[in-house]
Amino acid sequence: MKIGVMSAGLGGMGFEKALDYCQSLGLGAIELPVGCYPGTPFFDPEAVLKSADEQNRIKDMCKQRGLEISGLAVHGNPVHPDAAVAKEHTKAHETAVKLARKLGTTVVINFSGCPGGSKKDTTPNWVTCPWPPDFSDAVKYQWNDVLIPFWTKQNKLAADEGVKIGFEAHPGFCVYNTETLLCLRKECGKQLGANFDPSHFFWQGIDPIESARELGKAKCIWHVHAKDTSIDPRNTALNGVLDTKSYGDVAVRSWVFRTVGYGHGDEFWKPFISMLRTYGYDGVLSIEHEDSLMSVQEGFEKAVEYLKGVIVKEKAGAAWWF
Repeated sequence: MKIGVMSAGLGGMGFEKALDYCQSLGLGAIELPVGCYPGTPFFDPEAVLKSADEQNRIKDMCKQRGLEISGLAVHGNPVHPDAAVAKEHTKAHETAVKLARKLGTTVVINFSGCPGGSKKDTTPNWVTCPWPPDFSDAVKYQWNDVLIPFWTKQNKLAADEGVKIGFEAHPGFCVYNTETLLCLRKECGKQLGANFDPSHFFWQGIDPIESARELGKAKCIWHVHAKDTSIDPRNTALNGVLDTKSYGDVAVRSWVFRTVGYGHGDEFWKPFISMLRTYGYDGVLSIEHEDSLMSVQEGFEKAVEYLKGVIVKEKAGAAWWF
């Protein structure tokens, strides 16, 4: 496996300095942001799509530093009920799909998105329970009328371009767990799979190792994010895991994202990596930094140090716990 980085957090450095920084940490891969929620890309994706010279320049800049481009990250809501937002995010997604192979990767990372609860809504509506009946009706509308038609079309585009779409299962969007990811894949096509991020599973009470087993059996783990979560047992006991307070309010939240190794240790990361390997994933662990208690560079560097130790140890020993 290679250690890489979801590089949106390095955007302030500029592209060349970010690449130099990744090289200095001994990384082997970089995931490039190309629009929507991750922030400003290092380059204009639409302009690069039209220019073979720019494509070669970007690939050469990465190759010179020993960096594989592991994927293009869009992370948007292309089924947003606001037509203007949906159009913008769909365009960004489709540009990424058409650009991916030209930059040497076959993976585009995105969210499934979340529509409104009906055609009249103007904001997304994430439904978390089946009652009152309005909620069940909203889920049927979201899947049957919006998600399945949209992603069936996008699955065909991805197939035509030789690209795989990795969904980050994320609460707030319609694909947020193992079941919903596999359901969308079954309904829409086999170009759809997972950008596996265990951090979003921890706080939902999902075991990422068991999820990796199921998604591994389905042969649909395209990419993996390395991000951790710390659960506050007292705050969770009082308020449960649904928490809309700012991520910066660490002391009062039920859970917060943490740098790898600061939410869970070897007892999770070693068997998780082994489970990925057991079902054929030997790709990139792309570090994503969203730790409120550490600076970007501190968080990245601690994650790199930790994962290097875990991967080396895991290589040396058999996955006997399976």
